[in-house]
Amino acid sequence: MTYKVCSCSDLSQMASRAGKGGCYHGRGDGRGAVTNRRWLAAPGVAALIPVLAGCAASNLTTIPDVPALLKAPPSQELSSRLHASGVQIYDCKPSKEDPTRYEWVFNAPEADLLDSGGKRIGRHYAGPTWEANDGSKVVGAVVARDNGPDPAAIPWLLLRATSTAGLGIFSQTQSVQRLHTVGGKAPADGCDQTQSGKQVRVPYRADYLFYSPKR
Repeated sequence: MTYKVCSCSDLSQMASRAGKGGCYHGRGDGRGAVTNRRWLAAPGVAALIPVLAGCAASNLTTIPDVPALLKAPPSQELSSRLHASGVQIYDCKPSKEDPTRYEWVFNAPEADLLDSGGKRIGRHYAGPTWEANDGSKVVGAVVARDNGPDPAAIPWLLLRATSTAGLGIFSQTQSVQRLHTVGGKAPADGCDQTQSGKQVRVPYRADYLFYSPKR
């Protein structure tokens, strides 16, 4: 059998084909060297999980400096770093505090998840949910937020995983950070009784960092 060096997309495709294929994979040590090399010759999907968990984004270098309240627990390590490009969706609805006043209410995100090379490897949608092309997904709940440096952008967040599913890059995720946000905030006006039920889709970009248990 002829082997080749596995890319992250190779591994995801192998997982979706129940592990059929042959290649080898190594995790970079940040200096261009390849360490922890392992051969993968038509392995079962379960055998790919530890590799996929550390592979989704090949640009894992230093963890960004973030406010203390947004840091992942020390028992976790960075496993994936993805860029999101899409929209934040808002509905014009009566305010819960004052039904005579109308406001933009957050509905859901809708974005593509991209690796460091710009390749789409998943999507982000209501839940909030992050789902990879390999079928693995994680649902999160916000535990902390920070306004971030850009007042015109949605906040930075720390979320804890409330559930995971599938076998792949998100299956061991325990925490998610939303950082480096651009845009996405609800409009400042345009929502009143005459616009009730109207929906707007506001473009945004962000980085999502995924953390799994330390190995």
